[in-house]
Amino acid sequence: MINFMQKEYVFGFHAVYALLENTPENVHCIYLHMGRVDKNVQQIMNLANVNAIPVRTLSNDKLRAMVGDVKHQGIVAMMTNAPKLYDEKVLPDLIASKKSAVLLLVLDGIQDPHNLGACLRTANVAGVTAVIAPKDNAVGLTPIVRKVASGAAETTPFIQVTNLARTLKLLKELNIWLYGACERAKQNIYNTKFAGSMALVLGAEGKGMRRLTQESCDFLVKIPMFGNIPSLNVSVATGICLFEVVRQRQLAEL
Repeated sequence: MINFMQKEYVFGFHAVYALLENTPENVHCIYLHMGRVDKNVQQIMNLANVNAIPVRTLSNDKLRAMVGDVKHQGIVAMMTNAPKLYDEKVLPDLIASKKSAVLLLVLDGIQDPHNLGACLRTANVAGVTAVIAPKDNAVGLTPIVRKVASGAAETTPFIQVTNLARTLKLLKELNIWLYGACERAKQNIYNTKFAGSMALVLGAEGKGMRRLTQESCDFLVKIPMFGNIPSLNVSVATGICLFEVVRQRQLAEL
């Protein structure tokens, strides 16, 4: 988040709208660009009014002074309560609460906020139960992540863990199969049977999964490549793998 006099800001229409829909009690005030009048602004104002949240109009210069040189879309929310974050302690209860097969996304060391935001958005659309990532050497839920995620950061649990290898061991104890995406794997995702409760594990941009993470996986799978480029952006790879899992699950239900 962006800290400003002990306040925190979220910006962009989808991120702010999701905050107002899901946790309006965390929002102290809404700031709008005084020159913007459209359907999205009206939706924000309506939700703010329903929740008795004050709305202020500011110049673009003053909005930039708050959040910096970012694409805020003329919509900024000031929060006084930090959004709820989760750690590994919630995993047993979260998994036990699901009546159907669990689908988790584990991201090992994603540092680009745009990639994390895109992964969260895809995970939400794919019906992922939760996204798990390490606390260290990885990006957290920054304002950029929330904006790119387009509301997914407010609705899909994001669990930051202190020790990823230990968390993967816990998932195994909770009967979760671990499928690691690795370009050196012999088996590709299209001839792999994804069944039951599982976690899809992907590594950081360029480096891939760390050694301990890879060794913790039950299976290693790859996306087949047919061109000259040796690898995919992690958010693109996440989407391809997740929706192959979704496709197989839907076929199994027919």
